Amino acid sequence: MSDLALPGAGEASATTAAALSQLPAVDRLLAHPRLAAALAAYGQPLVKRAVQAELAECRDRLRAGGTAPALEVLAAAVEARVRRAVAPRLRAVFNLTGTVIHTNLGRALLADEAIDAVAAAMRGYAALEYDLEAGGRGDRDDVVAGLLRDLTGAEAATVVNNNAAAVLLTLKALAAKREVLISRGELIEIGGAFRMPDVMAAAGCKLVEVGTTNRTHAADFENAFGSRTALVVKAHASNYAITGFTAAVPETELARIAHAHGVPFVIDLGSGALIDLSAYGLPREPLPQDALAAGADVVTFSGDKLLGGPQAGIIVGRADLIARIKRDPLKRALRVSKLTLAALEATLRIYASAHRLQERLPTLALLMRPQADIRAACERTLPAFARFAGPDFAARCEPCASQIGSGALPVERLPSCAVVLAPVAAKGSGRALARLARRLRDLPIPVIGRVQDNALWLDLRCLRDEAALLRQLAMEGE
Repeated sequence: MSDLALPGAGEASATTAAALSQLPAVDRLLAHPRLAAALAAYGQPLVKRAVQAELAECRDRLRAGGTAPALEVLAAAVEARVRRAVAPRLRAVFNLTGTVIHTNLGRALLADEAIDAVAAAMRGYAALEYDLEAGGRGDRDDVVAGLLRDLTGAEAATVVNNNAAAVLLTLKALAAKREVLISRGELIEIGGAFRMPDVMAAAGCKLVEVGTTNRTHAADFENAFGSRTALVVKAHASNYAITGFTAAVPETELARIAHAHGVPFVIDLGSGALIDLSAYGLPREPLPQDALAAGADVVTFSGDKLLGGPQAGIIVGRADLIARIKRDPLKRALRVSKLTLAALEATLRIYASAHRLQERLPTLALLMRPQADIRAACERTLPAFARFAGPDFAARCEPCASQIGSGALPVERLPSCAVVLAPVAAKGSGRALARLARRLRDLPIPVIGRVQDNALWLDLRCLRDEAALLRQLAMEGE
């Protein structure tokens, strides 16, 4: 027996057909006055696709037993669909997580000088690979190589698109099909399950683990050398810490051992920094200039973490080794654009000037922000957050600890303060927190906090536009 022969099937089919017939034609809905502004701003093709998509979904709802919406309702739905289609996916957010250099939220904030340099590079032609003095082809690394040599003391430098790429390229260029010695305690994994052993395999190197997880000695390295050993590598433990009964070989000793066996010594610093942060009241992070002074032949580090610049992987070191790295075919695949170089050059020039760094480098300013200033911001914004959360939440200010983020100084914390929104009722508190966090993410500029101890914590260390935050919290309550 067919479906149409079932009792009532004919009536249902007729009802659906009648409802479908009430839907407007594409051209009629497209001509609705409510869509005039969208047509003028975004053009007919985009708005027409939105109309067709909305009508298609409406037909599916009608076939499932729904009713035909009014023309005005359909037009409003199309208008909302257009707004979603043109809204950028890369949206600005309020980072209230307490992590300053947050990988998922874009890491370091660029200096105004770097932003201006990128805008200038976007607007016109630039001497990216053109030697203005010789009047011929140049090397794009020359844009920043001189600055990097001056700042680190290296003989030469090159830049790729991130530090993982810097490590991969260095290993491939200097040790492909040969052995690389590294302490077992430094076989790190960074975000996204990106592991040092995997990088070595991708570079075509054979990994040789030296020592144990917690203790490695100079004799362990001496005994690990063979005829196929090409490199000694040290990876800075930037995103974890091993404490207790530990031992590690000093960089100067590793350099001596490597050079005695005629192989280069490479240090991966990970996050990287160009200044002694302890001079600004922050924990000290290893510097590339220190690594080179200790005997490293090549040092790799990031441009977009503690350095406060754009995403980049920076490789500095001996001129002959940097030349080999630059000749590797993979270098072209990993090279950076004029936009990255413009931002990096501007950032490096700030460091080279050594003038008003805290004022000119936003990330440094956020790291140094006093706890008293953050607490004052919490007290000013507390009433607005309390109104937004509603009577089901208790709002208070609490001291807390921010973290630097992106693998930099993993055990160090920065004294801070947060607005804490805790559910009044214990039952269903998890669902209540999830709804509140979603409401904050649904704001025009999403607000991102962290759930901790059965409450939503909003650490205001990274709040830079307090007025904009208060405006949208007030609008939501109207």
